Amino acid sequence: MNAPAADLASRPFDVTNRLVLSIAVPMTLAFLTTPLLGLVDTAVVGQLGDPALLGGLAVGAMAFDFVFASFGFLRTGTTGLVAQAFGRGDEVAERATFWRAIWIALGLGALLVLLAPAIIAATVWFVAPTPEVAAAMSTYVGIRILAAPVTFINYALLGYTLGRGQGTVGLLLQLVVNGGNIVFSILFGLVMGFGIAGVAWGTVVGELLGAAAGAAIVLPRFARGRRLPLAEIADWAAFRTMMAVNRDIMIRTFLLVGAFALLTRQGAQFGTVTLAANAVLMNFFMLAAYFLDGFAAAAEQLAGRALGARHAPAFDRAVRLTAIWGFVLSGGTALVLLVFGDALTALVTTSPEVRAEAARYLVWAALTGVSGVLAFQMDGVFIGATWSRELRDMMILSFLLYAAALWGLGAAWGNHGLWAALHVFLLARGISLWIVMRRKSALAFSR
Repeated sequence: MNAPAADLASRPFDVTNRLVLSIAVPMTLAFLTTPLLGLVDTAVVGQLGDPALLGGLAVGAMAFDFVFASFGFLRTGTTGLVAQAFGRGDEVAERATFWRAIWIALGLGALLVLLAPAIIAATVWFVAPTPEVAAAMSTYVGIRILAAPVTFINYALLGYTLGRGQGTVGLLLQLVVNGGNIVFSILFGLVMGFGIAGVAWGTVVGELLGAAAGAAIVLPRFARGRRLPLAEIADWAAFRTMMAVNRDIMIRTFLLVGAFALLTRQGAQFGTVTLAANAVLMNFFMLAAYFLDGFAAAAEQLAGRALGARHAPAFDRAVRLTAIWGFVLSGGTALVLLVFGDALTALVTTSPEVRAEAARYLVWAALTGVSGVLAFQMDGVFIGATWSRELRDMMILSFLLYAAALWGLGAAWGNHGLWAALHVFLLARGISLWIVMRRKSALAFSR
């Protein structure tokens, strides 16, 4: 969709360390609340004393991780489009993008609710749990999926606030969602004795509270502007653009999830101890990933805003500062893991065999954050700039290189080869996107 002539003028703004951190730090803290939520849900169900319930929770959570991660484009796609509208000072386009995202969220959420029986059946087929675990999982999924429309609305709310650079508001929304989830899961699951059904209902209530908080923050701001005609929201060309961006990001996400599933599958070929050690070490990678995700979020907003503002210096400085912070923090994390990795492994598992096996591959895991800096940062830049087709294509290329490395290096070096392949995947994503970014940015700011 072509920009109006008035939007072609540059709208300069300064990108400073303070601006980068004002987005990255709150979003990092927001991302860190997610594993805390999983820990609390597990602890609540664990108190019930029935291993089948714990297994049902684990299988159900796995299903939702896959399904909801696949629809994460509702957050990222909204962020990029809102950031660009924010950069060119087009408040009407910001609001229209938000409402389009809400419509898509409601439609997809309702579809998931209708597909609940199929999702449960597919999960049972894939995992093949015992009847007791399957029953617990069905209860959990059948209730929690009722929150799908509200969960997707929260994605749109977070995408809108992040697109405007309001990292603190994003943190507040995540604290309400996850905090409400924790409180009500404990209340319903333990205090009121509803067990795994109570944990699921706690999640539903948490999502509703988050949506209510987001609406209380966003809607009064809309009320101060002019009324937005329905025809402007329902602009088919704009909808088509949003859907194309979302489609490409969804394909990229499928391949990303598939890459880690392949790593787990191949690791299982080397035995239970190696599989367990890899699972422990992947937590170290995820620790670095939470920090990198925060700076990727800053790159999303600032790159999109700079593109909308047609201000190349802001774009270049956003790329430079988010990369510097990414390497500093990932390097610091790697150093901590190299020094204290064995002690941290002991906190996760008491098995001497798993701890010894994890120590053999600790260096590979500790350095994944450093290898992944450009991959995370470039993801943010391309999402903010809505260069989704190139993001998708470079993910396909990187996945093919990764698959080849996984089988080739795995056959030659065993589990060391699998970890080497993960580094190949991260580096291929980052470097390929960086090369494409130089061409795309030069073209974008020359018009």
